[in-house]
Amino acid sequence: MVFPIENYYCFRNLLKQSKALTFFNNCYCYYHVNPHKQSPDRNNGNLSDIDVFISKVPQGATHAHVFQCLEKDQTCKSILLSHTLVTNLLHRFKDDWKSALGVFRWAESRSGYHHTSEIYNAMVDILGRAKQMDTMRALLDEMSEHGLVTLQAIAKAMRRFSGAGQWEDAVRIFDDLKTFGLEKNLESMNVLLDTLCKEGKVEQGREVFLALKSYVPPNAHTFNIFIHGWCKVRRVEEALWTLDEMKGYGFQPCVISYSTIIQFYCHQCNFSKVYELLDEMEAQGWLPNVVTYTTVMCSLVKSEKVEEALEIPNRMKCKPDTLFYNALIHALGRAGRYREALDVLKTEMPSTSTAPNTSTYNSLIAMFCHRGLEQQAFDILEEIKNSKICKPDLQTYYPLLKSCLKSGKTDNLLSSLLDDMANKHHLSLDTSAYKLLIHGLCRANKCEWAYLLFGEMIGKDMTPRYQTCRLLLDEVRQKNMYEAAEKIEGIMKKI
Repeated sequence: MVFPIENYYCFRNLLKQSKALTFFNNCYCYYHVNPHKQSPDRNNGNLSDIDVFISKVPQGATHAHVFQCLEKDQTCKSILLSHTLVTNLLHRFKDDWKSALGVFRWAESRSGYHHTSEIYNAMVDILGRAKQMDTMRALLDEMSEHGLVTLQAIAKAMRRFSGAGQWEDAVRIFDDLKTFGLEKNLESMNVLLDTLCKEGKVEQGREVFLALKSYVPPNAHTFNIFIHGWCKVRRVEEALWTLDEMKGYGFQPCVISYSTIIQFYCHQCNFSKVYELLDEMEAQGWLPNVVTYTTVMCSLVKSEKVEEALEIPNRMKCKPDTLFYNALIHALGRAGRYREALDVLKTEMPSTSTAPNTSTYNSLIAMFCHRGLEQQAFDILEEIKNSKICKPDLQTYYPLLKSCLKSGKTDNLLSSLLDDMANKHHLSLDTSAYKLLIHGLCRANKCEWAYLLFGEMIGKDMTPRYQTCRLLLDEVRQKNMYEAAEKIEGIMKKI
């Protein structure tokens, strides 16, 4: 259910009269934030099991408090837990680690239920994404006690440590593989090297490789990891040298090897080198694949060489895939050829038996919104909502939210979109979406609503930008919302 717009205005007027900001801060019965706080009844036939659980999770609570709320709730206890249900709940709270961990701990306390390694892996990833490293490491140790540690979990943990700038801890986990019941072999070595290289620690990766290569022989993938790493840190000469090193170990550079370097030159807008490498690949018997051509086309569009990009399909000697078509739709949109872009979805993709994905629809929605063709954008939204092969994600709605704010349609239409996101598709707002909404609502003279979203954002341990705080602070001061101003100033001091 959506909080009725007329009630929202009554509530806002009450706020203005009473200045009861603490009451306003604690009330989450607004649009999308917690529309499920309206005492849901599972027996009314309108709520699924996942909706019921979501409705019982208090906003901004600690994981211990979430656990207690679920533990005391008889409705939750009456629901038969399944691994699918828990997986869906963790996905719903993937950007809210406290709620996710509370649900995770409550589920494992249920009699007859045991987490799978896949569910543990998901929780490891959520904690790592939230940079809760100590808790993530403790969870790995817990998995080890149950014999549930997989290389996938180790890979997630190492990548999260490296992403948080703690690459030494990633190496330490690799060194401790035996304590987790895993081996130091080619597969695990490549996972570590890939982790380090993707985080720009290529030299450290080389040190690990040199230390291990005597008893863990590399394969072609090992060298492709380094080629990618050197290109990532913009040291293409080392990447080209790695091509020769690869040959020295008896491996021939492949399409991936060349495509990685082509991608580097694309990022440098050095398209003469791109075409040179494409010709070299073909001369050596390696036909560029669809990924290579997609990369080149995207880079040309980014470099404002749209017409040149639209010539790429004529050069291709391989079958297009979904990602290629998505890039083509984007290029046609940039060229202002909307009908041709829509024809790709309606005609070309079906003719090659290529199924669209969420990004296909997202590209069209973004294109129509950018050109102010709002109705066409909403038509595409209806198509993806009715699709049997893909569903909307946050990026589907982002340009639509932006379009609503830009056109001043911040009442029923914006409310309906947010309701769809939260209740129909179980999508959580990220930092960018919160910023968009807060800024847009402030410009629309609806800072009370913006302040509610700000409170939810803080409750999810998301750090707002200083610019967002400054804008909202100025707006609430103009509305004489003194307590709100004081709280925002307190947050700003911590940024």
